[in-house]
Amino acid sequence: MKGLADDHDIEVSNVISGLCEWAFSSSEYKIQFEVWLDKAYPPKGQAEDRASAEGEEASEAEEEREETAEEEVHEDRDYSEDREVKP
Repeated sequence: MKGLADDHDIEVSNVISGLCEWAFSSSEYKIQFEVWLDKAYPPKGQAEDRASAEGEEASEAEEEREETAEEEVHEDRDYSEDREVKP
């Protein structure tokens, strides 16, 4: 924004004011802005819900990786035991 203001030799506050006027000049623009705002900066309750859900997903993904790694270790051990020559 500052770069735009400098390019046009106006104050940053004028650029921001113009942007706000444009953003709310029609109901369609206002709706688009609200949708963007909700996605970029969700309301407090939704943000907490999203963070909680993302934390749960990360935990589940980590558990899955651990289980897969454990299974691979067991498979490797079983394979090694099968290849051992028994006296």
